[in-house]
Amino acid sequence: MHHILPSGWPRPKGYSNGIIAEGRLFFLAGVIGWNIQEQFESDDLLDQFRQALLNIRAILEAGNCRPEDITRMTWYVTDMEGYRTQAREFGAIYQEIIGRNFPVMACIGVSSLVERQAKIEIEVTAMIP
Repeated sequence: MHHILPSGWPRPKGYSNGIIAEGRLFFLAGVIGWNIQEQFESDDLLDQFRQALLNIRAILEAGNCRPEDITRMTWYVTDMEGYRTQAREFGAIYQEIIGRNFPVMACIGVSSLVERQAKIEIEVTAMIP
């Protein structure tokens, strides 16, 4: 993977502006923060984020991929203010589970998700090298 940073631009914090990668594409559906029995163990945004990332890591591993192979993430969050005020905590959880891979990202505030109890849903694209 080659991260793109236009000349003179500051390095983004926690994501990349662009990535060039070669390999097979691996697309993950929107992943939410429930357990393998499809039950939410918490209504807390950070708890659901942690579980969603653990779920993403498990799906990647099942497809012979690693978190470092993630090239794109789109986060859909029902509590954008909660995300903004806890950004440091989100970053710490992200690095604990995904590591220091910073793909291209978007975080979008939404009014609700299909699963009523879900606070966050994350789509992922990875490259299998």
